[in-house]
Amino acid sequence: MEKIISYPISVFSMLLFLLALVIFQPIQYICFNIFGYQAHKKSVDYLNLILMRIGHLLGNTYEFNNRELIPKGVPIIFVANHQSLYDIAGIIWFLRKFHPKFVSKKELGKGIPSISFNLQHGGSVLIDRKDPKQAIPLIKGLSEYIEKTNRAAVIFPEGTRAKNGQPKEFAHSGLKILCKYAPSAYVVPITINNSWKFVKYGFLPFGLGNRLIFTVHKPLAVKDYEFEELIKITEETIINAIKP
Repeated sequence: MEKIISYPISVFSMLLFLLALVIFQPIQYICFNIFGYQAHKKSVDYLNLILMRIGHLLGNTYEFNNRELIPKGVPIIFVANHQSLYDIAGIIWFLRKFHPKFVSKKELGKGIPSISFNLQHGGSVLIDRKDPKQAIPLIKGLSEYIEKTNRAAVIFPEGTRAKNGQPKEFAHSGLKILCKYAPSAYVVPITINNSWKFVKYGFLPFGLGNRLIFTVHKPLAVKDYEFEELIKITEETIINAIKP
């Protein structure tokens, strides 16, 4: 019954979603090329707010807990499980004060209005998951960027979305590079719950009436841990807070 009810709302929401991406493509271009970084960032922030508001049409709500735990004035490495596109929209909007930059797959860097432009020009890095050597200098550059600017990197160690909410195996190499070249950073684990229910039926229809919950956990200073201990604590913290 939910699928039947959701189809017309989902189609309407998808059209609005695509329209927002198309409208914000030239807005981003103008902001970036004429007004610079801050204007471009603002355009991306408000695009993602609009995308979240479109999610409200489907009865979905968003809860972002414990932001007060995040240290200010230091580099941040946000590490999260990954369940849907709305993970990214929520992180960009709710953590906008920290200027989050993503470690993303290169396939997203072309052909998608607004999203590809932001990934190419907003400070994120696009890696080829089939070529680990290509990723090393890119992630190293992102590490040095956040170390210098006291901004934030975001990495999803699973590499791809967990379609049923159950976490996939975490890959450690990207996070290890981030920690190595941003030694004054804090790793901030984030657990995302219920985001997968938004796309539980696949591309269409969308799931209805879900509460997407983002939970920030205790920050971990990179300098205070050996890497293996740091990744173990981070992974266990995230996974133990995922709800079935």
